[in-house]
Amino acid sequence: MKNNEHYLELEDSYLFSTVARKQREYQQAHPEKKVIRLSIGDVTLPLAPVVIKAMEDAVKEMGSKATFRGYGPEQGYDFLREAVQAYYQGHGVSLDVDEIFISDGAKSDLGNLLDIFSLDNTVMIPNPVYPVYQDTNIMLGRQVIYAEAGEENGFLPLPDPAVKADIVYLCSPNNPTGAVYSREQLAAWVDYAKKNDAVILYDAAYECFIRDDETPHSIFEIEGAKECAIEVCSFSKTAGFTGTRCGYTVVPMALVSGGTPLNHLWLRRQTTKFNGVPYIVQRGAAAVFTEEGQMQVREAVDYYRENAKIMVDGMKKMGIWFTGGVNSPYIWMKCPGGRTSWEFFDYLLENAGVVGTPGSGFGRNGEGYFRLTAFGDQAETREAMERMIALLS
Repeated sequence: MKNNEHYLELEDSYLFSTVARKQREYQQAHPEKKVIRLSIGDVTLPLAPVVIKAMEDAVKEMGSKATFRGYGPEQGYDFLREAVQAYYQGHGVSLDVDEIFISDGAKSDLGNLLDIFSLDNTVMIPNPVYPVYQDTNIMLGRQVIYAEAGEENGFLPLPDPAVKADIVYLCSPNNPTGAVYSREQLAAWVDYAKKNDAVILYDAAYECFIRDDETPHSIFEIEGAKECAIEVCSFSKTAGFTGTRCGYTVVPMALVSGGTPLNHLWLRRQTTKFNGVPYIVQRGAAAVFTEEGQMQVREAVDYYRENAKIMVDGMKKMGIWFTGGVNSPYIWMKCPGGRTSWEFFDYLLENAGVVGTPGSGFGRNGEGYFRLTAFGDQAETREAMERMIALLS
């Protein structure tokens, strides 16, 4: 048996499990101290009432022989795909229902999409970056190059015409930096992809946090994007489905790579390796797109947006450089005092009882930076910022 030597390129441990271990060890050593966690991007508010009602009704259907459902369509039930279709139409994007695939979450599809591409393809990812983009490609032994991000470009790298890539990962609003691409910046990436016969894998998991009319919710708002992009989105942050698992991926009919329509390849991959999202979950997801559902999930997103504002105000008060917090649930701050990311993690935990995520865990360009999430409890978010202000001002 051959060794999978490319796995040796991975970090020794996964970023978020290391953060959790350090927090657990500190709490065990100091059981009397309250630790506030602003690290992992997990939601804290419950599912919307309209979602719960839809899922309860679906459970009752599954308990009756007349309405019971077994295997569903691998690409999702039409009632949910049509709801997603109408949602995109609200942003001025027309999609065919057969371009929409229901999944068990964005994270899964961001890795699974690699099944339809040759291992010979070169992948470009931003640095810093959400670890899934990098690690899934390293696990397959694919060559990875980086689009360099930093303070000089607001952590929003733009394409370099001299660099050739076959697959490009983009995320906007970005995880971890909270930075958001403008329409013009996305158009530059679409132009690059078309000139280089590249495919953009666009992660739109946080699009629900965008509230201004100028910022695109979808890459398909950019002319020509259907010929070069796949978009992945999720109900996790939109509607609190982190523990329920549901998302959707859009693979346009017009997207052809190497002479092959990728929509057909993705359909074949899904019908071969995926049995679809449970009916009960899909009924809950469809309720998100009702008028009542949109109102309820918007209230939850507004709650997290207020948390982001609390953190933005705190950063300004402390005079700390940061990105994010506007149209985004993440704050990406520069570590004060010239500390490294992990040094600041330990300093903040030990002196303020606040847990964040070290930027170096997202790539070498994340060194010296730190991520905070707005998905916590609001009272605890306020308390965390008060502790940080007292410590760092």
